[in-house]
Amino acid sequence: MSKPERVEVGRLGAAHGVRGWLRVQSFTDPPQRLFEWKQWIVGSREVKVLESRPQGDGWVALLEGVVERDAASRLTGQMILVDRGELPPAEGREHYRDDLVGFEAKNLEGAVLGRVDHFVDTPGNAVMVIKGAKEHWVPVTTQHLRKVDRAARNLIVDWPEDF
Repeated sequence: MSKPERVEVGRLGAAHGVRGWLRVQSFTDPPQRLFEWKQWIVGSREVKVLESRPQGDGWVALLEGVVERDAASRLTGQMILVDRGELPPAEGREHYRDDLVGFEAKNLEGAVLGRVDHFVDTPGNAVMVIKGAKEHWVPVTTQHLRKVDRAARNLIVDWPEDF
């Protein structure tokens, strides 16, 4: 399976104010790394990030061509993508989520749980959804994600087979 040319790095949230600002959910660590890329791909088009700033416990951004609340509201829920070539290589225990989709997941006892289907962001942390005979929602933490073998396209999780 080839790597996607573009990688999800965040999601646009609700409009913030009346001048086109949007709440932004970052999938990067640290979250402000998302704003190092001044061009995002949203939907089928590239957009320029004009400004960004922390707001409450999150972030907001102003995108070129989005000058009022209604225009911002139409972008709510859109994924933020960047070209893979703009990303630094993942090192050590770092992984890009898109790279783990399709990996076979086994637990510590060696039981195959299924394949990583997608990720869901929760207030506490990201969760990988593994689909097999059952669907497993496994938190993406060092406690649960124990080993990733990129070459073999599999991973080991600390998760019971029957949970």
